[in-house]
Amino acid sequence: MHIEKNIVDSILGTFFDIPGKTKDHAKARYDLKEMGIRKNLYPKNTGDNKRTKFAKACFSMTNGEKSVFCGVLKTVKLPDGSASNISRCVQLDERKLSGYKTHDAHFMLHYLLPIPIKSILPDYVAIPLIRLCSFFQRLCQKVITLEELDCLEVEIRETINQLERIFPSSFFDIMIHLPIHLVNEVRLGGPVQNRWMYSNEREMGTFKSYIRNRRYPEGCIAEARVGIDFMNLFSRYLHSAVQTRFNKKARNNDECDPSDAEIMSLFPKKGCPLGAKKIDPFILDKKSLSKAHAYLLGNCDEI
Repeated sequence: MHIEKNIVDSILGTFFDIPGKTKDHAKARYDLKEMGIRKNLYPKNTGDNKRTKFAKACFSMTNGEKSVFCGVLKTVKLPDGSASNISRCVQLDERKLSGYKTHDAHFMLHYLLPIPIKSILPDYVAIPLIRLCSFFQRLCQKVITLEELDCLEVEIRETINQLERIFPSSFFDIMIHLPIHLVNEVRLGGPVQNRWMYSNEREMGTFKSYIRNRRYPEGCIAEARVGIDFMNLFSRYLHSAVQTRFNKKARNNDECDPSDAEIMSLFPKKGCPLGAKKIDPFILDKKSLSKAHAYLLGNCDEI
């Protein structure tokens, strides 16, 4: 999970040219010149020898392309509970992403990054990156066979080889090379979900929220747990009108009231509205209205 976070940091930092996070900096260009590879990316001195000019790389994006990239992540609509609000991490004015957590990077790498990459970058740059995203998505399946692992092991080697032809050598730190060994780790340890640390990190975050005196963290956690257990015990004996953790409604309460369901079986009040409260009225034409009447007469027992 931390490998995914570091890979996403390297990719986004290089795409958006974020200082301190980009792998395509001046030292990387001089390294290419020292190694004698990629002559088109060599730093060049101007005529007066006062400035150094760096050529644009194939993976570099213009400000307009960065805005499109951020706009895709800003306006994406996700199923409830699948990920956090990733749009809060997107800063359209500054054209960058920041503040995303480990699970946000996991979700973006699996599902979101291939979308803007495919539409913005050239094919010979986008295809290896999409293959890298697909590798992690397939590796994290709940059910995976040994034959699939063999295919993934060959595929990730080819993908890393293709990426080495695109990005500078500074891009390939230990985190970029670790995916080659992840396949063997799954082969020995089983599916990735059994070894994820997301639940443990959430629990540790809860424990940290209990701490009010940093000098005595153990005492703060123990005292908070005693108070929570005390409230849970006595909340079972409170009147049903008092809202507790045992009788409060879910965040997305889609259950219908039984008393309303008895009025008419065809129109139960199930679900909750989304979006703006005021909407424009919708008027049916004669053909649609006759179909609705026929459906009511044939399917509603109360009529």
